[in-house]
Amino acid sequence: MAALCLLSPAATVVATDAEQWRERLTELAEDPARGAANLQRNQYRHPVETLLFFGIEPQMSVLELWPVRGWYTEIIAPFVKDQGRLTVAHFRQDAASNQDAKSQFWARLSSRLEQRILEQHAHFGEVGRVALDPPNFIPALAPDQFDMILSFRNAHIWDQRGHLLATMQSLYQVLKPGGTLGMVEHRAARVSEITSYAVEGYTDEAYLIQVAEQVGFQLVASSEINANPRDSKDYPKGVYALPPTLAMGLTDRDYYLAIGESDRMTLKFTKPARATAD
Repeated sequence: MAALCLLSPAATVVATDAEQWRERLTELAEDPARGAANLQRNQYRHPVETLLFFGIEPQMSVLELWPVRGWYTEIIAPFVKDQGRLTVAHFRQDAASNQDAKSQFWARLSSRLEQRILEQHAHFGEVGRVALDPPNFIPALAPDQFDMILSFRNAHIWDQRGHLLATMQSLYQVLKPGGTLGMVEHRAARVSEITSYAVEGYTDEAYLIQVAEQVGFQLVASSEINANPRDSKDYPKGVYALPPTLAMGLTDRDYYLAIGESDRMTLKFTKPARATAD
């Protein structure tokens, strides 16, 4: 006689919730209102699988770092808006007047995203806003505030500018004990525990893990969801030669398009829960 596998009511509820969350995230990720350009990038960024790997749930308080144009924001915000809350950590708005050209550009994009969130309130819901300007983080935030912090392709910039350690320390402070830090980052070809910034946008995976663990995070899991074995990482303009930037212009454009977006590490860290007294 075949054995019967019976699920407890609690296990059934968990399974049902997970299925519903996947369906909702898929609906948001594939929403035609996102536009053809954003939808086309789903094949490289795998938003549903990535967010589920990090363990996002609709009741969470989530902090998204440097959302820029809001590619992930337009998925995360409506997912948590009814039961939880999304806060975005933007570039300082006054960066347009007193920082380098790249920071000025990012600050302008942040302003546009803020305006879009206001204009499309029914979709985004109430989204909090703070400034993230390493090495000065967000001192207005209380410690232990967020269930989840998400960073998509930001760490290489912090490291390039010498702010990675300070930024990770700040993230550790504002994440709740037991909370999750999810990071997706362009992955360098070499493996080293002593080399940090890789030229033109790539970051060494072992080094990034080392810095995270140095400030107290624990690596829970890593995933190859966003891996791309076609990425040889040896282009004249580094990661920016690949889509969506295509920094080489028309030079070898079809070659870079065939490679696709960069090879990326996907890392899930936790802030250890505080020990309780016996």
